[in-house]
Amino acid sequence: MNAPPVAEGELEYVGFWVRVAASLIDTLWVTPIVLLLGFMFTTADTSLTDQLLRDPASVSVAALSAELVPSASDFILQYLVPAALIVVFWLMRNATPGKMVFHARIVDAATGAAPTSRQLVIRYIGYYVSLLGLGLGFVWVGIDPRKQGWHDKLAGTVVVRPKIRPTATVSFPARKP
Repeated sequence: MNAPPVAEGELEYVGFWVRVAASLIDTLWVTPIVLLLGFMFTTADTSLTDQLLRDPASVSVAALSAELVPSASDFILQYLVPAALIVVFWLMRNATPGKMVFHARIVDAATGAAPTSRQLVIRYIGYYVSLLGLGLGFVWVGIDPRKQGWHDKLAGTVVVRPKIRPTATVSFPARKP
C-alpha cells in the first residue's frame, strides 16, 4: 500500500508548522482511542477520591503516593497503544492521518523509497530524544535545510509532499525599470 517513489523535482520538504498541525490532528484521533480503551479496561477505585473529598486529613501520604504510581496498564495505554497506532499507520501508508491531510509522507532520506520497519521504529523512539532540551529536536525541523527533526536524523528519514505550486517570480508592475 506504500506509494511509489516520486521524482525529486516534484517534491518539497514538509516544514515545521505543517508538521505541528499534522501532530495536532493525530492527537485528536489517538486520544479518544486511548481514553475509550482506558474506560474499557481500567477499573477505577473511587474510595480514595471519596475519602479525599470527605476528610482529606484522614488520607495517608502512603495511600496517596501509591495511587499516583502508574500501573502496567497505564504504561500500555499511554505509551504502547499510541506507539502501535502511529507505527502501523506509518507502515501501511508512510503517514499518519494528520500527515495525509497535507499529502505528506515519510520516506527514506537517502533513496526516497518507503522507509523500513526498523527505520520507523527508530523514528518513533527518536520522538523521545527530540523532546530533550524543551523539544529542541522538534524545533530543529524549522531550521534544518531538509526539515529533519532529530527523530528523522536518527532514523534516516525525511517528510515530503508534492510541491504545492511552482515558485513564482516576484514582480512589481508599477515600478519602472
